Amino acid sequence: MFTGIIEETGTVCRLVQTPHQCRLVLTARKVLEGTKIGDSIAVNGVCLTVTDLTENSFTADVMPETLRRSSLGYLKAGSTVNLERAMAANGRFGGHIVTGHIDDTGTIRSMQPEGNAVLVIISASPKLLRHVVEKGSIAIDGISLTVAKISHSDFTVSLIPHTGEETTLLRHRPGEIVNLETDVIGKYVEKLMQRRSDDVTMELLQKNGFC
Repeated sequence: MFTGIIEETGTVCRLVQTPHQCRLVLTARKVLEGTKIGDSIAVNGVCLTVTDLTENSFTADVMPETLRRSSLGYLKAGSTVNLERAMAANGRFGGHIVTGHIDDTGTIRSMQPEGNAVLVIISASPKLLRHVVEKGSIAIDGISLTVAKISHSDFTVSLIPHTGEETTLLRHRPGEIVNLETDVIGKYVEKLMQRRSDDVTMELLQKNGFC
């Protein structure tokens, strides 16, 4: 589990890709501290398993499902990525619950300065937007952000200067793809409510005085 508070940015130093899989080698510093083979590191919000380690880099395999669901297939040597280690049991919960399992990708529509912040508008599918709520949380490339506004085709977040400087989001340009993960709690609530609604019948409503 992650919190969406990016620890550092790293660089893709090598990428071996076939049509159905990918192996990433990334340079990093902070996220390597205390890390062992088999540990999890979120790369642009995608939970990956460390398969090899050196003093200044780690390697991770990316399976086909992850390539289909995320933007990792667009990475190339020299790309900068957001990095976060899995949350320690005694750590602070600075962001929100982030699983590292990407729901879908979105497209950056525009970036607009607003005072000391930058408004970023991202278009997304209706299927994803149904789980996005105003003032709720969303992870964009692994960054925990608060939704400022939502429409039928996109949503808006606002970045303070610190977030803009410490992550990759403002380095993107309109038209580029980002990874999106909605709040896992909302998805579980929806699933449970669907199950409950299947059990509601006219007979049950009448029995309990609703008809």
